[in-house]
Amino acid sequence: MNESMIMKQLNEASFAMDDVLLYLDTHPNDRDALNYYHQAAAMRREAMDAYEALCGPLMVDAVKSLDEWTWLTDRWPWEGEA
Repeated sequence: MNESMIMKQLNEASFAMDDVLLYLDTHPNDRDALNYYHQAAAMRREAMDAYEALCGPLMVDAVKSLDEWTWLTDRWPWEGEA
């Protein structure tokens, strides 16, 4: 799987989470919606992990290196194929 495919999955999962969060704000007892939220959150976590394994941290709080600050050394997500 390449970077653009992973980013597409990440965007789709993020959109699904945002959408269901809005619904849950007004329907907090809807179990199906809550299950859907957890599914979307898991898909988003998997896509984030896959992207970070391939390209480095996508968010500043995802820097895992103890040896160097990789947030500044890796290319930015919007830089494309560099």
